[in-house]
Amino acid sequence: MTASSIDDRLKALSITLPSPAAPAANYVPFVISGNQLIISGQLPTENGAMVASGRLGDGVSLEDGQKAARACAINLIAQANAALGGDLSRIVRVVKLNGFVASTPDFTDQHLVINAASNLFGDVFGDAGKHARAAVGMASLPLNAAVEIDAIMEIAL
Repeated sequence: MTASSIDDRLKALSITLPSPAAPAANYVPFVISGNQLIISGQLPTENGAMVASGRLGDGVSLEDGQKAARACAINLIAQANAALGGDLSRIVRVVKLNGFVASTPDFTDQHLVINAASNLFGDVFGDAGKHARAAVGMASLPLNAAVEIDAIMEIAL
């Protein structure tokens, strides 16, 4: 996929990539090792504000969780864009997403929450956006975020 076709898909989805978030602690936002781009967990922020805080099953709806997961995916793409010097066409494949959903013990739709991120990667990268995935419930997440997602991508060198 070319950089212009990815840009066209982002534009068609009304997505403007934000500036990538700076680390909130002692880690780096991404690591390139060989042909892998590993992106640290991204929180669901837009314009510096959390999209959804709290836990699903306790005041955060499935729809709000999905909006949060989509925001995480956009932030992952923004980090990838920074890591690759603005050339998202270097992404050969989204290999794996790990999705963490702050939720109550009886909430069991974590997979439906993280689908919003998976769907966005498919919409932006086509077949290269199809990936392996985990969707895990957590008691809490940093900064009271409802969702956090990290990613591993194969890149062209």
